[in-house]
Amino acid sequence: MLKPLCLVLFACVALQLAGVPHPTSTGIARAQARARPAGAAEPRSVVIALLPTGERALARVPGFSIGLMSAAQGTYSRAQLLLDTTQGARVASSAYARSRPAALSLAPAGEGGVIAGWSAAVRRAHGAPALLRPGLLAARIPGGAAYAGIAGTDALDAVLASDEAGRVHAVSMGPAGTVVARAAALAERSRLVVCDLAAGAAGRGQLRALQLRRGAGQLLLVIQRAGGSAHQLLWAAAAGLEAGPAKDLTSATTAQRGLISAVDVATTVLAHLHIMAPSDALRGKVIHGDGALDSPGLRTLMGRLAVIGPRRLRALACLLGAWAALLLLAAAGRAREHKRRVLRVGALAMLWTPAVGLVAAAIEPSPGGEYAIFVCGCLALGALSDAALPWPRAPLIPALMTLAALVVDALARSQLQMRSLLGPNPILGARFYGFGNELKPGLAVLVLCAVAASLYPARRGSRAVLTMAGAGVALAAVVGSAKIGAGVGGVILISGGFAVASVLLLPGSMTRARALAVLASPVLALIALAGLDLATANGSGHYTGSILHAHSTGEVRDVIVRRYSAAWRELRNHAMPVATALALSSSVHALRRRDRLLAPVAVDPAWLAAFAGGLVAGLLGSLSEDSGPVLLVVAVFTLGCLAAYLWGRPRTTPRSRGRHRVGRSRALPRSAGSPC
Repeated sequence: MLKPLCLVLFACVALQLAGVPHPTSTGIARAQARARPAGAAEPRSVVIALLPTGERALARVPGFSIGLMSAAQGTYSRAQLLLDTTQGARVASSAYARSRPAALSLAPAGEGGVIAGWSAAVRRAHGAPALLRPGLLAARIPGGAAYAGIAGTDALDAVLASDEAGRVHAVSMGPAGTVVARAAALAERSRLVVCDLAAGAAGRGQLRALQLRRGAGQLLLVIQRAGGSAHQLLWAAAAGLEAGPAKDLTSATTAQRGLISAVDVATTVLAHLHIMAPSDALRGKVIHGDGALDSPGLRTLMGRLAVIGPRRLRALACLLGAWAALLLLAAAGRAREHKRRVLRVGALAMLWTPAVGLVAAAIEPSPGGEYAIFVCGCLALGALSDAALPWPRAPLIPALMTLAALVVDALARSQLQMRSLLGPNPILGARFYGFGNELKPGLAVLVLCAVAASLYPARRGSRAVLTMAGAGVALAAVVGSAKIGAGVGGVILISGGFAVASVLLLPGSMTRARALAVLASPVLALIALAGLDLATANGSGHYTGSILHAHSTGEVRDVIVRRYSAAWRELRNHAMPVATALALSSSVHALRRRDRLLAPVAVDPAWLAAFAGGLVAGLLGSLSEDSGPVLLVVAVFTLGCLAAYLWGRPRTTPRSRGRHRVGRSRALPRSAGSPC
């Protein structure tokens, strides 16, 4: 049964204004050609237009590639979005001393302007655990940037045109009806122009006019102007990125079709203007098109990502509630075997949640439908698994199927993991692809126990060690691959957890050499991950991009500080202190009463090693990932489900063979006893 597991693991991403007609793509091209003298070199420039509109309005203008833009990491504010865009990098809002920047406003200064409150914004950025340089974008452009605003409205968007000193090179304020002409005039003198467009039909007409006036060397970027404070995705569009028909926008930051990040704007602007981007400060990647434009698909994606957060815990709570109700019903009866079966089925149902989450993501049902899919689907698969394989081998089935589904989804780029309730949530702005932090310790525990199930009844020795270590190497390759899991912290927790489990399966007691091997395993795994990144992603993976290609020790320090700052924030978040305390106390109690906890499998060394390795994986994950204690809570919860499955051992299970083999293990000399 272990061969399919290894194979799966190794298999492994007013429509008019002021008489302006609705231009067709051909009409725009002809107008651009008439505007250029024959043989004249087209100067390169960028216009960033901010418009309070959605995808439907953008899709009505020919020539625009469209996508969703991650507006913030954490809670959203318009001022922070503008600052993040100018600096091309960002951290979570909670990482600042103040979650929101001080009030910013534009004050006139000669032909240009200055941003009032800029000094406070810079001091706040310098206090964050990362290299942040507000105004870096305009500061890199010779002559600075310009801003065209609408009189009588706030000019906050001028922040996007300010340099590192808070200065805007040129400012033009006037009536809404003249903003297109004023932006075009500024573009003749400035290589970057930021302009505000009006709301409603007038703004859509202005956008068409900007597109009509756009020269072949001009890049036109459109960003949705929105208020609010909750987590948000904004609509974005681009014209002039590349020749050909309109496409869905993407970037290497998100590695997801139809999704870009606010930090990508600065890098894209500088790349279009052929200006060298300071890679030590700019974290974004160049925006480009990916496949034909699918407007309905983008609207569906926006709607799906918006509901992931509210539904996640509710779906799990519904499944837990259904399991508890079945246990109560079984307890009311007299048949003990029914109670044991419900215990096994419910525990296996929890192990099926990642795979069932992909199914729900493909269907995208209503809230009630999604909860029903989780409850009915997981319980049904749990019952089938229990019937298909005898106790305690059933965890092999959810382990095989979950890994196969995740690998296929990543390689096929079907985006089901991103849309799943248990996947990385792009609306939070921290992770867009690969396996979510919460999934990594659960996968580690699941595979550890699947190996124990395949070996049961086990003996310490080379066969058991090679099986456990081989499964760990394969899982680390899947989780660490830039094209599948993209998880640096996942490699650390998997290597440590499986190293502990492998050492515990060696005959004899713990020695200094074995302890050193366990300590060295994460380091060796990171070296191997670097090679995997170079082989599978040409060195563009998350690990090599953030650590190995760092330009200074300061960049590495910033990565480390960001991770532990985020982990500390997570520890203080909502109910996490209570959940962490419960996980730690449960772990201590389990270690002290391990013989009783695993009594159903007697002293089977593989199951003892799997539980020890799973706990170590959770602890390492909490220390290496920015989600911090969440990973320990997930690992302990998954171990608890597997313990419940073991305690549901049917009374009819033959014990003679198991006793015989375990007895042989017990009969070994004292030096070969369990180091536990």
